[in-house]
Amino acid sequence: MATIQEFSISDTLWARLEPLLPVHVPKPHPLGRHRRRIADRQVLNAIFFVLRTGCQWKAVDATGLCKGSTAHSRFQEWVQAGVFARLWDEALQDYDELIGLNFAWMALDGSLHKAPLGGKKNRAQPHGPRQRRRQAQPLDRSTRHAGGAGAGGGEPARHEIDGEHLA
Repeated sequence: MATIQEFSISDTLWARLEPLLPVHVPKPHPLGRHRRRIADRQVLNAIFFVLRTGCQWKAVDATGLCKGSTAHSRFQEWVQAGVFARLWDEALQDYDELIGLNFAWMALDGSLHKAPLGGKKNRAQPHGPRQRRRQAQPLDRSTRHAGGAGAGGGEPARHEIDGEHLA
């Protein structure tokens, strides 16, 4: 099992990330009190922990990095400020300098039309609250009648063993 320290941001990475973060201007509290703001680096460690592991925001509480609600609200604040978009741009620039990006082999397809083998137009669609899972309604409902398929009032199936009926 990985420890929390394996997910922490290195000093080199933090030096690159810190200028991308917006400067926080504290709002004065009406009663003159407030909790101290948790350090951005600590919250960013929690955000990256969630992004790397895929855990829920509330699971961050158990890590001791910060509260999950704090990490989530700061994540939303930084998404609105465009921090992660700028981080993506800088990462692409770094990758281009180190390895190089070649867009010549990429293509963009913007066509919007029905797939050629997309299926029939009037296929059976699930409808109705009484319908069980994986049980589609028949296409033509006019063929249903009281004693027909799906009525459930028919005679139970008979089981036979060597020509003898078992009830």
